[in-house]
Formats: sequence, C-alpha cells, structure tokens
Amino acid sequence: MIIPVSELIAAAKSHCNCMDPLAAKLFFDRHDDAVIIDVREPKESEESSLIDSTNIPRGLLEMKITSVCEDPDTPILIHCAAGGRASLSASTLQTMGYSNIHVIDAKFDEIKAVFR
Repeated sequence: MIIPVSELIAAAKSHCNCMDPLAAKLFFDRHDDAVIIDVREPKESEESSLIDSTNIPRGLLEMKITSVCEDPDTPILIHCAAGGRASLSASTLQTMGYSNIHVIDAKFDEIKAVFR
C-alpha cells in the first residue's frame, strides 16, 4: 500500500515542534544563535525570501546542513511554502541528531509578513 504524502506530512508534524509565524519570530528574536532554513527550491527563494534565512532545498538538506549548522543543539527554524516540506525536513534533521528544530507551520506570505 502506498502512503499518501498527506499522511507522511501529518506523521512528521506529530513529531515536530510546530510554531505559528508570531511564535517563531519571538523565538528567533530571543535566540541570538538561531538559524532559519528555507527548504523551498532555489527559484522559489530567489523570488522572495526572509532576510535572515539560508536556502537549502529539501533534496539537498542532508548534504548541506552541516555547512550552516554543525552544532546539533543550535536552534533551527525551518520553513517552506506551506509547512509540508518543512515538517518532513525537520523530521529528517531530528533523525540526523539535531535536537532543537522548530517548524514555522504557515504559508510563506504569512511568515514573511511577520519576519520583516
């Protein structure tokens, strides 16, 4: 049986610390060492991005995350266009050993409106 992507995302979200944009912004402002990872595709990021974010597409995350974040305890906020890719990515980072992952679970326009 094939598991639909909606079920994979729901399972990932159930194991992640999901935040709305306002809570994520407050968290980011309180943690000087926090990083924001944008897991959208480069073309999406080029069109519009958060000032403080680093784009690492979901398909390259495992290979590139250590160039941005070597410490597994660093606070990481992760986002995409609507929350699905970010949740799947957060689950992967947790499997890799990162322990302080937070998903900004919202549409990108809502996130960008808060992270000005």
